[in-house]
Order: sequence, then C-alpha cells, then structure tokens
Amino acid sequence: MKSHNEKYPKVTVMDVLREYYNVAKPYWLTFLIAFITTIVPVVTSSVIVPVYYKNFFDILAGRPDPVTAVPQLLHAIFLILIMHTIGWLGYRVYSFAMVHLQANTMNSLRQRAYEYAIGHSYSFFTNTFSGSLVQRINRFMRSFEKVTDRMMNEIIPILVKVLGICIVLWSTQRFFAIAIIVWMLFFLALSFAFSRWKIPYDIRSAEVESRASAALADSLSNHTTIQMFNRFEHESRVFQEANTTHTTALRNKWNVSNYIDAIQAFLNVGIEFLIFYMAIKYWSEGLVSVGTFVLIQIYIVGLMDNFWGSSRILRDLYESFGDAKEMVEIMKLTHEIQDIPGSLPLKVNAGAIELKDVGFAFHSGKNVLDGISLGIKPGERVALIGPSGAGKSTLVRLILRLYDIKSGSIEIDGQDISKVAQGSLREAISFVPQDPILFHRSLKDNIKYGKTNATDKEVIEAARLANCHEFIAALPLGYETFVGERGIKLSGGERQRVAIARAILKNAPILILDEATSSLDSHSELLIQEALEALMKNKTVIVIAHRLSTIRKMNRIVVVNHGKILEQGTHDELVALNGLYAKLWSLQSQGFIRDIEG
Repeated sequence: MKSHNEKYPKVTVMDVLREYYNVAKPYWLTFLIAFITTIVPVVTSSVIVPVYYKNFFDILAGRPDPVTAVPQLLHAIFLILIMHTIGWLGYRVYSFAMVHLQANTMNSLRQRAYEYAIGHSYSFFTNTFSGSLVQRINRFMRSFEKVTDRMMNEIIPILVKVLGICIVLWSTQRFFAIAIIVWMLFFLALSFAFSRWKIPYDIRSAEVESRASAALADSLSNHTTIQMFNRFEHESRVFQEANTTHTTALRNKWNVSNYIDAIQAFLNVGIEFLIFYMAIKYWSEGLVSVGTFVLIQIYIVGLMDNFWGSSRILRDLYESFGDAKEMVEIMKLTHEIQDIPGSLPLKVNAGAIELKDVGFAFHSGKNVLDGISLGIKPGERVALIGPSGAGKSTLVRLILRLYDIKSGSIEIDGQDISKVAQGSLREAISFVPQDPILFHRSLKDNIKYGKTNATDKEVIEAARLANCHEFIAALPLGYETFVGERGIKLSGGERQRVAIARAILKNAPILILDEATSSLDSHSELLIQEALEALMKNKTVIVIAHRLSTIRKMNRIVVVNHGKILEQGTHDELVALNGLYAKLWSLQSQGFIRDIEG
C-alpha cells in the first residue's frame, strides 16, 4: 500500500474552502442574513451602548441638579435599553439563520463526501479502513460547523467591534485608537504565526487519530477471529501502540497550545496595563473625563476577552481545516474506474462474452493475467478451475470492471465494457460471491437489493427458490428480521442462500457464481441445485466452483493457472487429456477438488 503522501493529492486550505463554498452556495441568502444579523448586536451592544454609559457617568461626575439630571439619565438608560433590544432581536434572527445554514450545508457536505467516496474503485476500498473513512466523512461535515461558528460568532464580530471602537475613540482620544489598532495588528500577526507553527501538530493528530480509529474498527469487526485464536493480549498491544501514538500526538498538540496561551496572556496583561496607565495620566491632566475613562475601561476589558480568544479561534480554524483535509484528499483523488465521456448503456441481447488477449497486474507487480483470450457463447455455462491464486476471481472482477485491464479488451455482445456505462454493465450481471456480505437491514431488504421495486410476493418466491424461505419463516420477525452487521446473525450457508435469492430476484442475463455453494451443507446443496438450474436457464454463466455437482453440469471447463489458460473442454475431454485438471480431479474428496499448486 502506498504511503499517505504518495496515495493522495496535496490539499490546501483553499481546496477545503472551495468544497465548503460549492456546497453552501445555494444558501447564500441565509448566509447574508446571518452575516448582517451577527453584526447588529456587536454595533449596538458593544460599540454604541458604552458611549451612552460614558454620557451617563459624565452627567453624574458633573454633580448636576437632580431635577435636570434625572431626565437626562433616564433618557440615556432608555436608549441603552433600545440598543440592547435591537441587539437581542438581531442575535435571535442570526441564531435561526445559522441553524438553517449549518444544518443544510452539513447534510449536503456529508452526502457529497459519501457519494464521491462510494464512487471509488474496489481497489481503493481494499486498501482503506471503513472505520477510518467513516470518521473522515463525519469530521469533514463537523469541520464546517466549527469554521462557520468561529467566523460568524467571533472573527467577524471582533473585526466590527475593533473598527467601531477605533472610530469612537478617534473622535475622543486618538492615542487609544492608535494603540488598539497597533495592538490588534501585532496580536493577530502573532496569533497567525503561532497557528502556523501548530498546523503540523494538528495534522499529525488528525492522521494518527484516523489510524487509531481504523485499528479499533478492524479489531472489533474481527472479534470472532480474536476469540478463536485467543489473541486478546496481542490485539490489545496492537491497539495500545496505535492509541499511544495518538495520545502522544494529542499531548504535543495541547502542549503547543499551552505555550501559545501563556505568551499571549502575558502580552494581554502588558497592553492592558499600558492603556490604563495612559488613561490615568490623561485623566490627571484633565484631558479625559470620568465618562471617557469608563468608556475606555469597557472597551479595553471587552477587547481583551476577544483578543484572548482570537488565538484559540485561529488554532480552531486550522484544526478544523486539518480535520477536513483528510476527506478533501479523497474527494480530490481521481476515481480509478471511470466512464468515458458520452458512454452509452450496455445492451445485452444474447450475452456473448469475449476476452481478447487480456493482461492485468496490480500496480507495477507481476502479471496476474497474461494474455488471456476466451470466448463464451450466449447461454453457455463455463466453469473456471484452477489452484488458489491462479487468477480466477480476478478474471470475473475484470468482467464486472471492478478493475481496469492493462491490455487487451473485454466485450459483451460486441461492446467493449470499458466504453459503456459501468452501472449498465453491472445491472446486466448477477454476481454471487464466495463470502456474501449483507447489510444490517431486514432479510426482505437484503433480498430486494436485487430488485428494489420487487413485491413481497416476488421476494418470497425468490427465497423459496433459493431454499431460504423455510428458515426465514421460522424466525419471530420473519422477513423483517435484521441480520446484524455484515449478516453476522446468520450462518454462512444462510447468508449464501440469501445472496442467491437476491440474484434470482435480479434475473440478469449474465450470471457469475464465485463458489456460490461453498458454504452449503450437502442437504441444502441438493435442494438448491434445482433453483440454480432454473436460474441459469437462458443465461450466460461463469462459475468458479469446486463442487462436483456444479462442474459436471457445465458446458465447458476452463483450467487457469499462473494467469494463463492451460486447458479447456468438457469434463471427459480434460480427464482424457491427463493434464492439470486430471491431476486435480484425481485428488477429489467428498465432492470437492482441493487447491494445490499445479
């Protein structure tokens, strides 16, 4: 498996923002409302209200006649009430607008990430932990919430607040306005530098967390194997290593945050002391009033809180981008198997399959298939036989276009499968794998997966033909019974029969069986042979099988070894040839052919 840097394309902050923008664009009006209403309470409560407090205390400091002062004081507090009410209304509108914006955008982001991820190839999923992928999708979705919260709740209000305060102070005492502007620029530059310093720690933490989650999911999904081999201590050590690596990365990230907080807290204390020192000096010289002193105090205390949070805001933003980055890497990774522009749906009239000099290798490794040419006539039943690793399963996956061939071509009814729509190709093929995996849904839903608009009657009929209706009907909830994750509540034979029922219901013109009866006991196999015979009728069939009963019913047997076709013919012809097939056949035992190296 390639390393992280080799496998995924480079992703920048702009790439993440572009994904956000593309998804949030339909909600531009909601964003505009939220943007305006997040400013309103800042302007009214944080900028204008302190000015009224200044006037209020200036009136009191002048020791006025109560008769004339009370109306002025009441006027001031009523204006304060009005400003706070406007701010309260603005914040309420903002809150509802943000709920609408974030909920809908996050839903769309998760859907977009899922749809792109699920479009990746079979090879991608064999090299990617599903638990890690789930975490990436969820973190990508939640990162938008964190970014927009910081932007709308903190960054925009801070900028508006600083601008408003500087305008007010510029008209009363310019020194304080200049001091605040200089301090803001210095503090933000410092916060930016610190946040950039912390980025590698955030990215490292996100990466090792994904690996720890993947290790956890891998272990939990294989708990039966762990029990059977009594490997609890071994798996505990494996997970502890991943968990400890994550803990170390997390501790480093948090320690860097503590260093940054300590430096910025010290600087905040310094600027606060300087401004109040100058305020006292100006007040002693009669250059500022008591009200102005109060105004400066309110502004400075408020800004210190905002500046104190600004460093965490920037760090949270970078951390959010780090969370989103892993999923955007996958979304920028080009799908390995793609439809060519203008590809048309596959039209299967007869079901002829033609492999012409097909070559295939995984990455740059040794050829798995080397110049295979094979013609399968419409309605012909062909068995693929050979030792393990001979290339049988790879060959049928190429026909399904789960991989793209490296050389040659594969045609169905004269149509090159690399030039037709993938969906139409797979709709034309029913595939029953050796180890079918079911959804954690009801038995009915799993069978209906072959034909999603099937009626209950059709589902039951398919189950009867696949010899699984009897055990389903005996369950307390019958067809509504949930099968557990990956179908774990069912036995291997039961899962196999449900998969066969699904294929029967699909009724595609081409049928591929990858040892589809391998998990059935002899009694179940005898009962299902008639169903398979009916299923194969008028279909082109490819079977990877070792069962005597299945092989003997094939029109032709193709012997594959080391990625090449060695022999082909009927059972009797191949036995008479006295080659690899005859050697395998001589080792037949209880209806099976053993896998040996030829």
